[in-house]
Amino acid sequence: MADPTDDKSGKTPSPATPAAAKASAGSRWVAIITGAISILIGVLYLLLITVLDSRGPLRPPPPEALGSVPMVVAAAAPAAAAAAPPPG
Repeated sequence: MADPTDDKSGKTPSPATPAAAKASAGSRWVAIITGAISILIGVLYLLLITVLDSRGPLRPPPPEALGSVPMVVAAAAPAAAAAAPPPG
């Protein structure tokens, strides 16, 4: 028996039943819609990157935004506080 996919014309054989043809058409639409959504996401990503890139170079935030305060307390501590505690 000859294989139906060995056709020299390059065409795929048509489904044997109308139900199979309907399922094939449905899966084809799913593939088309999925491809369109992925292209749309890619274009939106490129637009977002273009907008974010056009704002200029990034600068670090000021120290106040990070909640860090310069540590000047160690220089103001009295010398007696740095001594060893008394034995006992």
